[in-house]
Amino acid sequence: MRTLLTAIALAILTPTLGAAVILGGLLRRPDRPGSIFDWAPRAWCRAILWAAGVRIRLHNEHYMIRGEPRIYVANHVSWFDIFALASFLPHYKFVAKAELFRIPIFGRAARAAGMISIERDNRKSAFASYDRAATQIRHGASVVVFPEGTRGRSYALRPFKKGPFVLAVAAQVPVVPCIIHGTIPIQPKGSFRVRSGVVDIHFLEPIATGDMTYDDRDRLARETWRRMADAFEREYAVTSAASDRDFTLARPESVDLRPQTSDLRP
Repeated sequence: MRTLLTAIALAILTPTLGAAVILGGLLRRPDRPGSIFDWAPRAWCRAILWAAGVRIRLHNEHYMIRGEPRIYVANHVSWFDIFALASFLPHYKFVAKAELFRIPIFGRAARAAGMISIERDNRKSAFASYDRAATQIRHGASVVVFPEGTRGRSYALRPFKKGPFVLAVAAQVPVVPCIIHGTIPIQPKGSFRVRSGVVDIHFLEPIATGDMTYDDRDRLARETWRRMADAFEREYAVTSAASDRDFTLARPESVDLRPQTSDLRP
Protein backbone atom coordinates (compact mmCIF):
# COMPACT_ATOMS: atom_id res chain seq x y z
CA MET A 1 0.00 0.00 0.00
CA ARG A 2 2.77 2.47 0.90
CA THR A 3 4.53 1.74 -2.36
CA LEU A 4 1.37 2.54 -4.31
CA LEU A 5 0.68 5.75 -2.35
CA THR A 6 4.24 6.91 -2.85
CA ALA A 7 4.03 6.21 -6.59
CA ILE A 8 0.78 8.19 -6.82
CA ALA A 9 2.34 11.12 -4.95
CA LEU A 10 5.32 11.08 -7.31
CA ALA A 11 3.09 10.84 -10.39
CA ILE A 12 0.91 13.78 -9.35
CA LEU A 13 3.37 16.13 -7.68
CA THR A 14 6.43 15.73 -9.89
CA PRO A 15 4.83 17.25 -13.02
CA THR A 16 2.81 19.88 -11.15
CA LEU A 17 5.52 21.21 -8.82
CA GLY A 18 8.16 20.57 -11.49
CA ALA A 19 6.26 22.71 -13.98
CA ALA A 20 5.97 25.49 -11.40
CA VAL A 21 9.72 25.45 -10.80
CA ILE A 22 10.50 25.38 -14.53
CA LEU A 23 8.14 28.30 -15.09
CA GLY A 24 9.82 30.20 -12.28
CA GLY A 25 13.14 29.66 -14.02
CA LEU A 26 11.80 30.84 -17.38
CA LEU A 27 10.43 33.96 -15.70
CA ARG A 28 13.80 34.48 -14.01
CA ARG A 29 12.33 34.59 -10.55
CA PRO A 30 14.96 35.24 -7.85
CA ASP A 31 16.29 32.16 -6.09
CA ARG A 32 16.12 33.00 -2.39
CA PRO A 33 14.61 31.60 0.81
CA GLY A 34 10.84 31.29 0.42
CA SER A 35 10.94 31.38 -3.38
CA ILE A 36 9.43 28.71 -5.63
CA PHE A 37 12.90 27.15 -5.91
CA ASP A 38 13.05 26.85 -2.13
CA TRP A 39 9.59 25.69 -1.04
CA ALA A 40 8.64 23.46 -3.99
CA PRO A 41 11.39 20.83 -3.46
CA ARG A 42 10.64 20.84 0.27
CA ALA A 43 6.90 20.41 -0.31
CA TRP A 44 7.57 17.62 -2.82
CA CYS A 45 9.72 15.70 -0.35
CA ARG A 46 7.35 16.17 2.57
CA ALA A 47 4.44 14.87 0.50
CA ILE A 48 6.46 11.78 -0.44
CA LEU A 49 7.31 11.14 3.20
CA TRP A 50 3.64 11.52 4.13
CA ALA A 51 2.56 9.10 1.42
CA ALA A 52 5.21 6.60 2.51
CA GLY A 53 4.20 6.88 6.18
CA VAL A 54 7.65 8.08 7.22
CA ARG A 55 8.17 10.15 10.35
CA ILE A 56 11.35 12.18 10.87
CA ARG A 57 13.07 12.72 14.21
CA LEU A 58 15.66 15.50 14.30
CA HIS A 59 18.54 15.53 16.78
CA ASN A 60 20.66 18.62 17.52
CA GLU A 61 18.71 20.63 14.98
CA HIS A 62 20.21 23.83 16.43
CA TYR A 63 23.16 23.12 14.14
CA MET A 64 20.86 24.01 11.21
CA ILE A 65 21.35 27.77 11.39
CA ARG A 66 19.10 29.61 8.98
CA GLY A 67 20.63 32.37 6.93
CA GLU A 68 24.17 30.98 7.11
CA PRO A 69 25.42 28.80 4.22
CA ARG A 70 26.86 25.48 5.29
CA ILE A 71 27.97 22.25 3.67
CA TYR A 72 25.95 19.32 5.01
CA VAL A 73 27.77 16.00 4.68
CA ALA A 74 25.69 12.83 5.15
CA ASN A 75 25.81 9.07 4.69
CA HIS A 76 23.73 7.57 1.89
CA VAL A 77 21.91 4.22 1.85
CA SER A 78 18.46 5.03 0.41
CA TRP A 79 16.55 7.50 -1.72
CA PHE A 80 14.74 8.43 1.47
CA ASP A 81 17.93 10.00 2.82
CA ILE A 82 17.33 12.75 0.27
CA PHE A 83 13.63 13.14 1.05
CA ALA A 84 14.34 13.27 4.78
CA LEU A 85 17.06 15.93 4.60
CA ALA A 86 15.32 18.01 1.95
CA SER A 87 12.18 18.23 4.07
CA PHE A 88 13.86 20.24 6.82
CA LEU A 89 17.11 21.87 5.71
CA PRO A 90 16.98 25.63 5.16
CA HIS A 91 17.67 26.98 1.64
CA TYR A 92 19.76 24.15 0.19
CA LYS A 93 21.10 22.75 -3.07
CA PHE A 94 21.89 19.06 -3.50
CA VAL A 95 24.84 17.68 -5.42
CA ALA A 96 23.32 14.65 -7.19
CA LYS A 97 24.34 12.16 -9.84
CA ALA A 98 23.89 13.34 -13.42
CA GLU A 99 21.58 10.44 -14.32
CA LEU A 100 18.79 11.99 -12.26
CA PHE A 101 18.92 15.15 -14.34
CA ARG A 102 18.05 13.14 -17.45
CA ILE A 103 14.61 12.21 -16.07
CA PRO A 104 11.91 14.14 -17.98
CA ILE A 105 10.42 17.09 -16.08
CA PHE A 106 12.23 16.17 -12.85
CA GLY A 107 15.66 16.80 -14.34
CA ARG A 108 14.74 20.13 -15.87
CA ALA A 109 13.02 21.23 -12.66
CA ALA A 110 16.05 20.21 -10.59
CA ARG A 111 18.32 22.33 -12.79
CA ALA A 112 15.90 25.25 -12.60
CA ALA A 113 15.91 24.95 -8.80
CA GLY A 114 19.71 25.20 -8.78
CA MET A 115 20.51 21.58 -7.92
CA ILE A 116 23.95 20.50 -9.09
CA SER A 117 24.59 17.47 -11.30
CA ILE A 118 27.82 15.52 -11.00
CA GLU A 119 29.39 12.96 -13.34
CA ARG A 120 30.90 10.64 -10.76
CA ASP A 121 33.18 8.85 -13.23
CA ASN A 122 34.56 12.02 -14.79
CA ARG A 123 37.04 13.74 -12.49
CA LYS A 124 37.23 17.00 -14.42
CA SER A 125 33.45 17.24 -14.72
CA ALA A 126 33.02 16.37 -11.03
CA PHE A 127 35.25 19.20 -9.90
CA ALA A 128 33.47 21.58 -12.26
CA SER A 129 30.26 20.59 -10.46
CA TYR A 130 31.78 21.57 -7.13
CA ASP A 131 32.78 24.86 -8.68
CA ARG A 132 29.09 25.44 -9.46
CA ALA A 133 28.29 24.48 -5.87
CA ALA A 134 30.68 27.20 -4.70
CA THR A 135 28.67 29.68 -6.76
CA GLN A 136 25.51 28.62 -4.93
CA ILE A 137 27.26 29.16 -1.61
CA ARG A 138 28.30 32.65 -2.71
CA HIS A 139 24.63 33.35 -3.36
CA GLY A 140 23.66 32.28 0.16
CA ALA A 141 22.53 28.65 -0.25
CA SER A 142 23.78 25.67 1.72
CA VAL A 143 25.00 22.62 -0.20
CA VAL A 144 24.23 18.98 0.62
CA VAL A 145 26.67 16.25 -0.42
CA PHE A 146 26.95 12.49 0.03
CA PRO A 147 30.74 12.01 0.03
CA GLU A 148 30.55 8.22 -0.22
CA GLY A 149 29.55 8.82 -3.83
CA THR A 150 26.66 6.37 -4.11
CA ARG A 151 24.23 4.45 -1.94
CA GLY A 152 25.52 1.68 0.27
CA ARG A 153 23.78 -1.38 1.69
CA SER A 154 24.64 -0.84 5.36
CA TYR A 155 25.04 2.09 7.72
CA ALA A 156 28.77 1.46 8.10
CA LEU A 157 30.59 4.39 6.50
CA ARG A 158 32.60 3.87 3.36
CA PRO A 159 35.59 5.99 2.24
CA PHE A 160 34.80 9.56 1.25
CA LYS A 161 35.39 11.24 -2.09
CA LYS A 162 37.67 14.28 -2.11
CA GLY A 163 35.48 16.85 -3.87
CA PRO A 164 33.22 17.96 -0.99
CA PHE A 165 36.20 18.79 1.20
CA VAL A 166 38.02 20.73 -1.49
CA LEU A 167 34.77 22.69 -1.87
CA ALA A 168 34.46 23.27 1.87
CA VAL A 169 37.98 24.65 2.18
CA ALA A 170 37.59 26.84 -0.90
CA ALA A 171 34.21 28.20 0.23
CA GLN A 172 35.37 28.76 3.82
CA VAL A 173 32.01 27.74 5.29
CA PRO A 174 31.42 25.22 8.10
CA VAL A 175 30.97 21.53 7.39
CA VAL A 176 28.03 20.00 9.28
CA PRO A 177 28.39 16.21 9.51
CA CYS A 178 25.05 14.35 9.57
CA ILE A 179 24.15 10.73 10.14
CA ILE A 180 20.86 9.31 8.87
CA HIS A 181 19.47 6.10 10.35
CA GLY A 182 16.27 4.21 9.60
CA THR A 183 16.00 4.57 5.82
CA ILE A 184 17.21 1.07 4.94
CA PRO A 185 14.03 -0.72 6.10
CA ILE A 186 11.94 1.96 4.35
CA GLN A 187 13.57 1.46 0.94
CA PRO A 188 17.00 -0.17 0.67
CA LYS A 189 19.22 0.10 -2.35
CA GLY A 190 17.93 -2.00 -5.24
CA SER A 191 14.34 -2.20 -3.99
CA PHE A 192 11.22 -0.46 -5.30
CA ARG A 193 9.09 -1.45 -2.31
CA VAL A 194 8.39 1.28 0.25
CA ARG A 195 7.53 0.64 3.90
CA SER A 196 6.56 3.07 6.63
CA GLY A 197 8.97 3.83 9.42
CA VAL A 198 10.91 6.37 11.48
CA VAL A 199 14.06 8.11 10.27
CA ASP A 200 16.51 9.73 12.67
CA ILE A 201 18.73 12.57 11.46
CA HIS A 202 21.56 13.56 13.78
CA PHE A 203 23.26 16.89 13.07
CA LEU A 204 26.75 16.89 14.56
CA GLU A 205 28.89 19.79 15.70
CA PRO A 206 30.01 21.88 12.71
CA ILE A 207 33.66 21.88 11.67
CA ALA A 208 35.01 25.35 10.97
CA THR A 209 37.10 25.78 7.82
CA GLY A 210 38.03 29.44 8.14
CA ASP A 211 41.64 28.68 9.06
CA MET A 212 42.07 25.84 6.55
CA THR A 213 43.90 25.81 3.24
CA TYR A 214 43.78 23.45 0.29
CA ASP A 215 46.41 21.28 1.98
CA ASP A 216 44.03 20.63 4.89
CA ARG A 217 41.46 18.81 2.74
CA ASP A 218 42.68 15.35 3.87
CA ARG A 219 42.46 16.35 7.52
CA LEU A 220 38.97 17.75 7.04
CA ALA A 221 37.76 14.58 5.32
CA ARG A 222 39.26 12.41 8.04
CA GLU A 223 37.76 14.48 10.86
CA THR A 224 34.31 14.52 9.24
CA TRP A 225 34.41 10.75 8.70
CA ARG A 226 35.58 10.15 12.28
CA ARG A 227 32.80 12.23 13.82
CA MET A 228 30.15 10.47 11.76
CA ALA A 229 31.61 7.01 12.46
CA ASP A 230 31.79 7.76 16.20
CA ALA A 231 28.18 8.94 16.21
CA PHE A 232 26.99 5.78 14.44
CA GLU A 233 28.84 3.60 16.94
CA ARG A 234 27.60 5.60 19.93
CA GLU A 235 23.96 5.82 18.83
CA TYR A 236 23.41 2.56 16.94
CA ALA A 237 26.42 0.31 17.63
CA VAL A 238 27.36 0.49 13.95
CA THR A 239 31.09 0.04 13.42
CA SER A 240 32.85 1.56 10.41
CA ALA A 241 36.39 0.85 9.28
CA ALA A 242 38.76 2.90 7.14
CA SER A 243 42.50 3.04 6.67
CA ASP A 244 44.71 6.11 6.45
CA ARG A 245 45.09 5.36 2.76
CA ASP A 246 41.37 6.04 2.29
CA PHE A 247 42.02 9.65 3.32
CA THR A 248 45.14 10.28 1.27
CA LEU A 249 43.34 12.47 -1.20
CA ALA A 250 45.61 12.95 -4.16
CA ARG A 251 45.73 16.38 -5.71
CA PRO A 252 43.58 16.60 -8.86
CA GLU A 253 45.75 16.70 -11.94
CA SER A 254 43.46 18.64 -14.25
CA VAL A 255 41.31 20.83 -12.03
CA ASP A 256 42.32 23.44 -9.48
CA LEU A 257 39.63 24.56 -7.06
CA ARG A 258 41.84 26.98 -5.17
CA PRO A 259 40.34 30.40 -5.88
CA GLN A 260 41.13 33.30 -3.61
CA THR A 261 39.31 32.82 -0.33
CA SER A 262 37.69 36.24 -0.55
CA ASP A 263 36.11 35.30 -3.89
CA LEU A 264 34.15 32.46 -2.31
CA ARG A 265 32.92 34.07 0.87
CA PRO A 266 29.11 34.29 0.88
